[in-house]
Amino acid sequence: MIILAATPIGNLGDASRRLVEALSEATIVAAEDTRTTQRLLAALGISNRPRLIALHDHNEKERAPELVELARDQDVLVLSDAGMPTVSDPGYGLVAAAADAGVLVTVIPGPSAVVTALAVSGLPTDRFTFEGFVARKPGERAAAFRALASEPRTMVFFEAPSRAAATLADMATAFGADRRAAVCRELTKLHEEVARGTLADLAAWAEAGVRGELVIVVEGAAARAVAFPDAVTQVLELVRGGTRLKDAAAEVSGLTGHSSRELYQAALSMRG
Repeated sequence: MIILAATPIGNLGDASRRLVEALSEATIVAAEDTRTTQRLLAALGISNRPRLIALHDHNEKERAPELVELARDQDVLVLSDAGMPTVSDPGYGLVAAAADAGVLVTVIPGPSAVVTALAVSGLPTDRFTFEGFVARKPGERAAAFRALASEPRTMVFFEAPSRAAATLADMATAFGADRRAAVCRELTKLHEEVARGTLADLAAWAEAGVRGELVIVVEGAAARAVAFPDAVTQVLELVRGGTRLKDAAAEVSGLTGHSSRELYQAALSMRG
């Protein structure tokens, strides 16, 4: 079978007994970075030296068939660098291929930065959406945030520390400066920190520089206070003032929580 195994996201003490046993008995390990896996084996005091096969974003499509065939006769342990494989890490393609081939897939659960950050954020946890890594290019990032402006669920993002200030500023623009959020840094590590506040406050806080692995948790949109027909009227007023229809719909969407696409189509039909 294929065994997806969660590894510590920072604190080595979070390695489960099942993970240690699996690593001690494994003959084949598909690892996002084989060097990281070698360091994990050494840190856990495991003398077993399984065959290590690199499985990362750039080779998963080619590697998956080979690993599926190997898993027909023996267990293949799958590890990412930290946390649960397949969650913004390699493994999804392999699991899909295994399912198609009728090969059993199971999980050794454990640490996950997504749910850890959600739990300590102080924001609603009953419904949430994981949005993965934030787009690197400013234009793509801003567009993605505009599309999420009306998302009512708590949102969880991964981001690099070097882009934290710019990302939080873009979030404040798209979601509203007063939207609550939390920046979770170095989770489970010695210098763990959770900064909570409005997006405007956090953007200002991040300007001084942020270090370490980051997870950003953002409050979902509040219930719509502006009726849809009134929101369409706002779009048309912006258009009359010289704003492009698409930009006007996006702006009103961010302010009211109504779908940008629906506002665009309604305003377009009224103009026609």
